[in-house]
Amino acid sequence: MADKPLVSADGRAWSGGMAGKRAAKQEQGGRQTAPDGAAAVVLPADCRIAAQAALKVQLLDALEQGAGVVLDAGEVERVDTAALQLLVLLRRELQARGATLDWRNASAAFNEAAGLLGLARILELPAAGPA
Repeated sequence: MADKPLVSADGRAWSGGMAGKRAAKQEQGGRQTAPDGAAAVVLPADCRIAAQAALKVQLLDALEQGAGVVLDAGEVERVDTAALQLLVLLRRELQARGATLDWRNASAAFNEAAGLLGLARILELPAAGPA
């Protein structure tokens, strides 16, 4: 699939950033459909900048379905600021389109990274359970 820019509801382009060659070659089978018709995307265990090209394609595909997006971050072991920024942009775009972002799972590593960057509330992450 060709790399295409996401254009937000207000006409601004959303590039999602650059990524390494390895990520561009990865074939992720992470997009599914949730029971309510929303697109479900499983985030990779290594959710850092090298995986951004493949993740961006998955998120764009999910966004095009229009019924909302369900993210599963239960397997995430490593995540960086670039990945979280991409997810914040997704959330904002969904909000602008009147669609929803829901979470199926979120690992401790994912919750910790989002919390440290002050993004847990912006991403509407569910409250982490007791350890």
